[in-house]
Amino acid sequence: MIELSHVTKLYGTVIGVNDMTLALPAGAYGLLGPNGSGKSTLLNLLTGQLRPTIGSVRVFGESPKNNVDLFRRLGYCPGSEGLYANVSAYEWVRYLCQMQGMKSSVAATAAHEALITVGMNEAMQRPIASYSRGMRQRVKLAQAIAHDPDFLILDEPFNGLDPIGRHDMGVLLKNWIAAGKSLLLASHLLYEVESITDSFLLISGGRLLASGTAAEVHALLVDVPNEITIRTSDPRRLAGVLLEHEITDSLRIDHNQLVVSTRHPGKLYQQLPGWLAETGIAVGEMHSADESLQALFNSLLKIHRGELA
Repeated sequence: MIELSHVTKLYGTVIGVNDMTLALPAGAYGLLGPNGSGKSTLLNLLTGQLRPTIGSVRVFGESPKNNVDLFRRLGYCPGSEGLYANVSAYEWVRYLCQMQGMKSSVAATAAHEALITVGMNEAMQRPIASYSRGMRQRVKLAQAIAHDPDFLILDEPFNGLDPIGRHDMGVLLKNWIAAGKSLLLASHLLYEVESITDSFLLISGGRLLASGTAAEVHALLVDVPNEITIRTSDPRRLAGVLLEHEITDSLRIDHNQLVVSTRHPGKLYQQLPGWLAETGIAVGEMHSADESLQALFNSLLKIHRGELA
C-alpha cells in the first residue's frame, strides 16, 4: 500500500523527513510522534501535496503527485482548518464529491450519507461559521469518507472533539477497519491511536525510529531510563530501601514524595510491591514523569546516536 525509498524532504535547510525507507501492506496503522516530528510532512508526501527532495514515494504502486485516479482511492482529513465559513457542511462536502468526478445527484446523496455517518445530520444545512471546532472536525472527516476511498489518511482527527465526539470517532474508525478498509492515523497521543489499531510507526525528527504493536511500544517505555514519582507515608525510609537494593541512579525527596531516577524501571515496577509488603510502607500514588511519547522518542534518538545501550 505504501512504499518509501530513501525519502528526504527539505524545506530550505530544515529537514521535514530524513532518509525514510518504508513498506506497508494494506491495513490500519498509527503514526505517532511529538509535534514537529514530521508526521504532517509524511502525510503530505503520501497525498502528493509535497514532492520528495530525494527518493521516491509510491501509494498503491503509483506516484501520488497529480494522480487523479489515485486520489479517488484516498480519503484525507487534514490537521489544518480549510473550511469555507459562509457555506453549509452539506454544500461543501457535496462540492468536494463532485470534484472527485461524481455526478451532481450522486454527490448529493454521498454528502448527505457521510454527514449522517459522522453525526452531523441535524446541523449539515447550517453555515460552517456557526460550528464548534468539534463539528468542523466531523465535517472534515465526512468529506474524507464520502467518496468511499480504499485508504483513509487522518492528521490528528481527535483534535477539538469532546469525550462523546472522541468516542463516536473511535467507533466510526473501528467500523471502517472492520469493513476491510485501510487507515493511517497520525497523532501525538499514544492512547488515542491505541484505541483504534495495534500497529504503530514512531517518528521523530523526520526519522522512523521504531514500529510494532502496542505491547512492544509499552515495552520500550518500560525499558528506557525513567523518572518515577512516588507519594508515600515515609519517603526517607523508602529511599533507604531503594538505595539498599541498588536500583536507582538518583533520589530526591519533595515533601511526601520520593522522586526516583532509574535505568531499570521495569525491575523497580516488578519488585517494589514486595518491598512495600515487607516494610509496611504505604504508597498512595506512583507515576512516571517520562511515561510519554516525547520521553520514548528522546530515548530512541539517544540509542540511534549510541548514547544508550
